[in-house]
Amino acid sequence: MPEGPELHLASLYVNKMCEGVVFTGSVQKSEVSKSPDVPFTSDAYRITAASRGKEVKLTLTPMKSDEPKKRVKAGQADQPMDIVFRFGMSGFFRFTSEDQLPKHSHLRFYTKEKPCRVLSFVDVRRFGSWQPNGAWQPGRGPCIMFEYKSFRENVVSNLSNHAFDRPICEALLNQKYFNGIGNYLRAEILFRLDIPPFVSARSVLEGLDSDDFCENEKPVKQENADKKKSGRAKQKKVKEESGDLLRLCHTVPLEVVNQGGKGYDPEKQDYSDFEAWLQCYYVEGMKSIRDHNGRTMWFKGDPGPMVPKDAKSPKAKNRVKKDDDHDYTAKKKVNKSRPAKATKRTAIKQETETKTPKKGKDAEKETGSKRRKTEKNQEGNTPNGEKTSTARRRKDKSAEPVTSGAQTRSGRVTRQSSR
Repeated sequence: MPEGPELHLASLYVNKMCEGVVFTGSVQKSEVSKSPDVPFTSDAYRITAASRGKEVKLTLTPMKSDEPKKRVKAGQADQPMDIVFRFGMSGFFRFTSEDQLPKHSHLRFYTKEKPCRVLSFVDVRRFGSWQPNGAWQPGRGPCIMFEYKSFRENVVSNLSNHAFDRPICEALLNQKYFNGIGNYLRAEILFRLDIPPFVSARSVLEGLDSDDFCENEKPVKQENADKKKSGRAKQKKVKEESGDLLRLCHTVPLEVVNQGGKGYDPEKQDYSDFEAWLQCYYVEGMKSIRDHNGRTMWFKGDPGPMVPKDAKSPKAKNRVKKDDDHDYTAKKKVNKSRPAKATKRTAIKQETETKTPKKGKDAEKETGSKRRKTEKNQEGNTPNGEKTSTARRRKDKSAEPVTSGAQTRSGRVTRQSSR
């Protein structure tokens, strides 16, 4: 699922691609989408984007005419409109030519140029949504990346809330307090702090201040004369700082943003830099358990005392990229080899049939079949390589001349005539 860094990167992508571009007409929605229509039409407008946690806001701004007395046509927008997007499991934006429109483009904005280009909101699974004339969702807390001070205050001042009775790995997914944190970020943050995922969230967070006094501190230069002493002091300081989970909730997502690219790419294309950055999530050698909400938690070492009862590790999934990941068109069926178990059952059945003698009519049928087969093989192996069919032999026999009527009669008829 796209998380805070991915949505911010999406907003940067929109601003970069749409800079100086003029859009026109109405906003078009796909027929299959259940999200609302966007009642916005303008001869000329621009698009800008901003992000906050796990939301992206597009602002459509009509362009004013150069003629001051010219009135806005009926049905045309004269005020900006905000559309707030939530990406769900697989949402993202793409800016393409009209003839290269991506599959599953559920909301489209067309440019005022020829050939026309399109900004599309693409969502394969259709879990994403948008809200015209929308605002940031009030139930979500401040952004972990760009509202850091408010984010800390919101968490520290609400530690008595029952939400922090839960394991820390589950509390980190609560967007009321950790707006922007998702599955891979929580794994990376807890791994760096060496915190078991299933310990009480309150026990991890209590004692932290609403202000981060180390946020703007500059590192002190080390002198060669006392390397060892300063080294020990530095290690102690790093250890103290690394225990601040709220700080890492802010800095770890920014590391992903600063990498550029796409972060955790829903299209599963080349994002090798991001994979190299991961230390825990989906990394070989790490453990995984489903939390109480059924979400997979990746970790190392002891999971903690609040681990779900009968917790099981989910089956490993193949992450290899396929070229047709999002292609749902009809494909040719590929013949699959029979499983080993089915082959074994067939062999046993054949062996049983061989060992069990057949009786009655079945045995006679089988004997007759074998005899006919043998005769056919013998017929086919004539010295000159010629095949003599049974029908031809019968025809030849019927063509023989009849020499005497007495010879063709039965024995009984012959005796009667002699009397």
